[in-house]
Amino acid sequence: MFRGAAKVTLDDKGRMVVPTRYRERLLERSQGQLVVTVDRDGECLLIYALSDWEQVERRLMQLPSLHAQSRRLQRLMVGHATELTLDGHGRMLLAPELREFTGLDRRAMLIGQGNRCELWDEARWMERRDLWLKSEASATNLPAELDSLSL
Repeated sequence: MFRGAAKVTLDDKGRMVVPTRYRERLLERSQGQLVVTVDRDGECLLIYALSDWEQVERRLMQLPSLHAQSRRLQRLMVGHATELTLDGHGRMLLAPELREFTGLDRRAMLIGQGNRCELWDEARWMERRDLWLKSEASATNLPAELDSLSL
């Protein structure tokens, strides 16, 4: 289970050191074999252990291919899926196409999301996070699932 947020840095070649708490999970789940793809909104990259990605990919490919939204998801997520391996220093090399797609530069945020991590450009993450917090504060009619959630 991936949870929490961590600031990370990409070097000039697009390599990122995976924080230890995430690295251990990735090594445990799939021996450092990863899949990185784009989020459907195009704002961040999604990082999965290969075994977790294979389950997601199966579900994506079972969607009806004649449905426009299904094809869009398949094209974006499966079409951009890139297999990576953590190197001996716990780094992953992100392809320039993936970095360009989401506007990733040097400073980034790695956000744990259960079975995957999201990799955001740090400035974009801060902007979105603040927007979500403002809209959440002004939301009055929550779906029943959220309204009944007690923390």
